[in-house]
Amino acid sequence: MQKIKIVLLSGGSGSRLWPLSNGVRSKQFMRLLKNPDGKLESMCQRIMRQLKTSGLSSDITVATGASQVDSILKQMGVGVDIVAEPERRDTFPAIALASSYLAFEKKCAKDDVVVVMPIDPYTEDGYFATIRKMANAVADNAANIVLMGIVPTEPSEKFGYIVPEKKSGGEPVKVLSFAEKPDRERAGRLIKEGALWNGGIFAFKMGYMLEILSRYTNLTNFNDIKNAYSAFPKKSFDFEILEKEPSIAVVPFNGMWKDLGTWNALSEEMDDASIGKVVIDDSPNTNVVNELDIPIVCLGVKNAIVAASFDGIFIGDKERSVSLKDYVGQLGDLRPMYEERRWGEYKVLGGGKYADGLESLTKLLKFNDGAFISYQRHKLREEVWTFVNGEGLLVLDGKRISVKKGDVVKIEAGQMHAVKSLRDLQIIEVQMGTKLTEDDIERFPIEW
Repeated sequence: MQKIKIVLLSGGSGSRLWPLSNGVRSKQFMRLLKNPDGKLESMCQRIMRQLKTSGLSSDITVATGASQVDSILKQMGVGVDIVAEPERRDTFPAIALASSYLAFEKKCAKDDVVVVMPIDPYTEDGYFATIRKMANAVADNAANIVLMGIVPTEPSEKFGYIVPEKKSGGEPVKVLSFAEKPDRERAGRLIKEGALWNGGIFAFKMGYMLEILSRYTNLTNFNDIKNAYSAFPKKSFDFEILEKEPSIAVVPFNGMWKDLGTWNALSEEMDDASIGKVVIDDSPNTNVVNELDIPIVCLGVKNAIVAASFDGIFIGDKERSVSLKDYVGQLGDLRPMYEERRWGEYKVLGGGKYADGLESLTKLLKFNDGAFISYQRHKLREEVWTFVNGEGLLVLDGKRISVKKGDVVKIEAGQMHAVKSLRDLQIIEVQMGTKLTEDDIERFPIEW
């Protein structure tokens, strides 16, 4: 039996669910859904749980951008492989890079089946049973590529459509053509003809993708391919491969499947009307999500979304929330004020710019026990660390120092430093310098 390799595509800029999502925290990382134990989980944690339940989690690779690596490690754990793009280039190069990793780093056999899917669909168990049907169809050589087609519930303009040769009772059917986000009238006609929503899920044999790769590069080393990543065309897999491939089949999935990409859609699947420090009353069909430490009181507000984070506050009608992205764009280039990292998380508490050209930025860093930041130095800033909770081990220019609640350490520009949490470590970090960016970090190896 051919082995199934799952590739999860994790992208997105995060503006449709602002202010909880941002440039590094896309919708798949927001913990707003409840798992069977009643605890909050994110979309990527939900899909990982479902893959485990369905027996498809033995070999998972996440294709993503560098800015999301820490969030993936924090939320999905070390049981997945991560392939990070050197730069954002669309789904075809991302899939090509992940496939080269599977082929040349993990030595996957040519007959192994690769299933590529988004990391954040909101769906049910039948979806994963359909993935197995797709993999079996590929193994049986039904087509070079096998797609999943979602049976439509309405003539939506939000999705592309797969037009099959005939209506399917569940078996793989040859694909005749594609329709890219038609208007509602044409979508209705397509559905009557048996067209399916294109959910962006497809399967192929590793040998097929190796043949595709050979059209673009003769390199057979993953790191070399990664270094030459910019040579791949910046196009979607649909446009670069699917529209040119004559041998494509589709397997229908007739079940619950949603894109929770707007506040309106997401709120329909939230079990509670409010999350966080919230008092809400006489507010039908209103959801309040508060990530701040200050409370929100919501009285007599109908059909609305209230969302508050360190990045900002959104208050809006649910129907109007689908156009939020257009308005967030008017705010300009916003720095993320909250990030999850593999060592924990940080929140930006404040900052300023001064007449002498210097800047300041204050953060609260919370560490997981046993976690640590890399051994690093900064050229453009100095830092003052105030240890406000817990215990840790500080390394400063090679010298190891025990630190605890109440200690204060100044780190000069150019000074090598790292810290490891031993227990409940929290630090108030004050940065001061001429340019305060996350790019001003030079990292070095260290053994703890």
